Amino acid sequence: MDKTALALSLGSPSGFGQSQFAFMRGNAFEARVKADGGAELLRLTHGRLGGGPEPVPGESALPDLSAAGPEGRAARTALALREATESGGWTLLDHPMLALDVAGTLAFLEPDAVVVHPDGSWTVVEIKSFPMIDGSADAAKVGAAARQAAVYALALERVAERLDPVPPVRHHVLLVCPKDFSNLPTASAIDVRRQLSVTRRQLARLTRVEDIAAELPEGVTFDVRRPAAELTAAVEAVPATYAPECLSACELAFHCRTRAREEGEVTSLGRAIRGELGGLTTVSAVLAAAGVGSEEAGDPADPAVAALRRAAGLRAEALAGGGALGGASC
Repeated sequence: MDKTALALSLGSPSGFGQSQFAFMRGNAFEARVKADGGAELLRLTHGRLGGGPEPVPGESALPDLSAAGPEGRAARTALALREATESGGWTLLDHPMLALDVAGTLAFLEPDAVVVHPDGSWTVVEIKSFPMIDGSADAAKVGAAARQAAVYALALERVAERLDPVPPVRHHVLLVCPKDFSNLPTASAIDVRRQLSVTRRQLARLTRVEDIAAELPEGVTFDVRRPAAELTAAVEAVPATYAPECLSACELAFHCRTRAREEGEVTSLGRAIRGELGGLTTVSAVLAAAGVGSEEAGDPADPAVAALRRAAGLRAEALAGGGALGGASC
């Protein structure tokens, strides 16, 4: 489904979207990195990851990956990877198309680039427009880039598994960013083994799409042309657990946030808080356990309940002490 259009029909439009300035700046930087047949990009790849003799400008391959539809582009990418591995030279695949099975549905992914080294190994390349100052960049942005690149590396492994012999997909990805405050590219090799392990585990735990569909009421549709009330009922038929992190990853986040707040779900405060509270899943249950506004509820032996009551007691003492101090000063 088109989740952006669905969110708009539900009356909770998505806040997604990059500013036009940032979009143009990112495209200009990526074009600079890949200029002259990717000579600078291949130089950075060789300098950070090796994998063969130094690339000679103009002698590296840049295959055409155009084809009809994502399935055709994915097949053309797989063919180009096989040919590049057999050629034994440097090859740059610009915006290849990869496919990954996600809970029984094929998802098509488009990394910025993939480099095939003369030794036959493959490297995922991520090009970002945030700066790398004195050799380091914002940790949160680097972490997000690493998680994104790990998904690409996993999809690349699926392509490699179909070849004989199986070429190695490097667990270090190349992150290319502007150097300091200039538009000159610099690069760093990022180890994504941990992100790969997490992604594999998450994919293995996902409920398959056909299993989710089998649980839906008969006749449920997500057609955005249907009335808002009908769409709302359809969306709520699919279980969802909102967390603030959803705002950066899902077009329906604003809709789910409204619903979570209406239901008083503690996940709306963050997954970390939800984990600390154990079996207390609603704000009303948390307040009752702390003895705020009602009689105390919950098992005193529960560590979460004990911590809440201790916190409530400390808060009451602090407020009482502040009131006494304020009265004395008057």
